Amino acid sequence: MYHCHTHIYLAGCAEKLFHIIKEAEPLPHFTHTFTESKAVDKALAAEADVIFADLCGWNVQEDVCAMIESKRGETQLILFADKEQISLLTEYMDNIEDIWTIPMSDEEIGFRFRRWQKAYKDSKDAWQTNQFLEATINSTPNLVWYKDKNGIHEKVNDSFCSTVNKTKEQVEGREHAYIWDVDQEDPACIESEEKVMSSGRTCISEETIQVSDGQRVLITYKSPLYNVDKNVMGTVGVGIDVTREREYEKEIIKKTRTLEKIFTSIECGVLCHSLDGTRIISVNKAALKILGYDSREELMKRGFGMVADSVVDEDKPIIRSKIKELKEVGDSCNIEYRVQHKNGDILHVMGNVKIQEENGEMFYQRFLLDCTAQKQKEKKNARYQMELIQALSIDYNLVCFADLDTGRGTVLQIDDPEGQLFGNIFDGDIMFRECMERYERGFVHAEDREMFRAVVDWERIRAELQEKKTYCVRYRVVREQSVEYYEVKVVQAGTWDGQSGIVLGFRSVDEEIRAEMQKKVILESALAQANRANEAKSVFLSNMSHDIRTPMNAIVGFTTLAITHIDRREQVKEYLEKIMASGNHLLSLINDVLDMSRIESGKMQLEEKVCSLPDVAHGLCNILQADVRAKRQELYVDTVDVLNE
Repeated sequence: MYHCHTHIYLAGCAEKLFHIIKEAEPLPHFTHTFTESKAVDKALAAEADVIFADLCGWNVQEDVCAMIESKRGETQLILFADKEQISLLTEYMDNIEDIWTIPMSDEEIGFRFRRWQKAYKDSKDAWQTNQFLEATINSTPNLVWYKDKNGIHEKVNDSFCSTVNKTKEQVEGREHAYIWDVDQEDPACIESEEKVMSSGRTCISEETIQVSDGQRVLITYKSPLYNVDKNVMGTVGVGIDVTREREYEKEIIKKTRTLEKIFTSIECGVLCHSLDGTRIISVNKAALKILGYDSREELMKRGFGMVADSVVDEDKPIIRSKIKELKEVGDSCNIEYRVQHKNGDILHVMGNVKIQEENGEMFYQRFLLDCTAQKQKEKKNARYQMELIQALSIDYNLVCFADLDTGRGTVLQIDDPEGQLFGNIFDGDIMFRECMERYERGFVHAEDREMFRAVVDWERIRAELQEKKTYCVRYRVVREQSVEYYEVKVVQAGTWDGQSGIVLGFRSVDEEIRAEMQKKVILESALAQANRANEAKSVFLSNMSHDIRTPMNAIVGFTTLAITHIDRREQVKEYLEKIMASGNHLLSLINDVLDMSRIESGKMQLEEKVCSLPDVAHGLCNILQADVRAKRQELYVDTVDVLNE
């Protein structure tokens, strides 16, 4: 309830009247403050809420006019006047609240003041009620309007004006068509209002209103509006704009249908059931397919009970124990298990179970994902990994695994009984880079360290293995002041989908390298010998071509001389003997050529016999005589002092 403090200004000389007023008890929630003056005080009049003025002894028209001009518009002016003075106040009646005719008895004055108090309180109550009404209807987001019987809007709230985009001055006093910017009145609206006024009951309906920028959907509550004689004088309406809500509903319905479509078509199985497993709330096709059933009914008929009957017997207790660990809403767990279909196929399932709550009911929500292909791939990769490690372990002194992302590694196999090369560095779990650096400093030959460092560099390994699955490099190690040859082989482990793993193998190739080096020396020696033989053959052929040309020239020359001297028998005989000597010499040269071929084929046989050096010298002289005579020269051979032994 409000509290009202009233400032009362008492003007004039009616002390007895004013005393009664001042002694009167204020009404509940009201307090009075009094100010007084004998003559008109404009300042006091301007501050007062109520003015009681005694006109006795005043210039009525002048003083009343001054009082009216000084007071505030809402300030009440009550005058004490006799009958003669009342006639002088005619022109000021609109600004006077009341006139009390004097003289009056004390009782009458008290009565009149109490009646004024009640009227003043009623006005304040009415003001507060109006404030309540205005604040209520203007602060609500809903549309509020008051119409008369003819459909004229007598009063509307702020939300109504905001909706129609008009001011209250433009709306109040106008009909529906003008307000909503349509060509004619809405028959449905008129019909509903007539029904409300005739039945006296509230009508609730959903109406689609055409406005300038489109359509609005309103849920309207229309009730009859009564006047003081309890007759219907119009309607009061409340409209809730649900345009957005209807759009949201359509969107939600659309999204719900989309979700339902996704729920039934996704490859991930979704299954919801009660906490005791006796009721399946929902299940999609993917879940039924993974579990090996055609329908929800078949799943329940085969005895669901928290776990489908198609789950492998060994895995059923694991699933039940995992589910029992869930206690509160939001608790969840992941489970891997196997499902056997009617045709004997085994599926590997990755499952998730979570407790959910909806409409006060708790239930299990389960997701099922067929990971059979992934499991088979993992087994294949694991088998490949083991085969790889086993293959490396046969000939390699050290086999280790390293993760290029984390830098950690593990020794898979080591064959270094005395610990002279690997044992002191590689043991169990290792840090890849640190071990490689220690190994390089301790054992790798100084000339090969840069090459070795590049081989085990992570970026180099990644780049090499992107092009090929494996690569290897040979290097030298120094151990006990001796140099040995080793090989490091790097192999990609797995598919590198989520982890960059490699396997490294170290093995001694000293015997192989040295055997290759020895073979290389032998081959180089044989090649040098072949080159020398080839060079000797070239020299031999060059000389032999010159030697063969000489007896051939002799044969031709002596044959020519024999022909020209055919009539001289002694001369011809000499020429024929020389021709025979040159022919024999030529035959000997040809035999030498054949002997060279025999030497290359390994069939050469040397023949030793006695010869006469003078005879050889004279034979050579005879062979050359033809060329000598052709050049008109003389050649003599003197072998008198040559002795044969």
